[in-house]
Amino acid sequence: MKIQESGENYLETVLILEKKNGTVRSVDVANYLGVSKPSVSRAMSVLKAAGYISQESYGDIYLTEAGREKAGAVLERHRLISKFLRLSVGIDEETADRDACRIEHVISDETEQGMRKYVEEHS
Repeated sequence: MKIQESGENYLETVLILEKKNGTVRSVDVANYLGVSKPSVSRAMSVLKAAGYISQESYGDIYLTEAGREKAGAVLERHRLISKFLRLSVGIDEETADRDACRIEHVISDETEQGMRKYVEEHS
């Protein structure tokens, strides 16, 4: 199932927080993204319906296998784009990360592969 940009951001955040903290709660996601708890609740409902997360009522959030795969792909794409921006045009890390967060949702496979090749050749 195709999810929107915000859904990808939530999945990526759950993966980051899981790696950092071991467990993920809605309040952790809200704090990390700077959004309200009701916004997180709505997003988690959509991601749960899409089969990307599991969550008991107001409990910890867990990525499903499909969710982990999707979140991992988004995070990998984010890191690639950020590194490409730093290497190719000398953008500072904070700006590169902020821009990568926007670009990661709309980039074509062809452009992603070109960036990957550039990063591999220049790292």
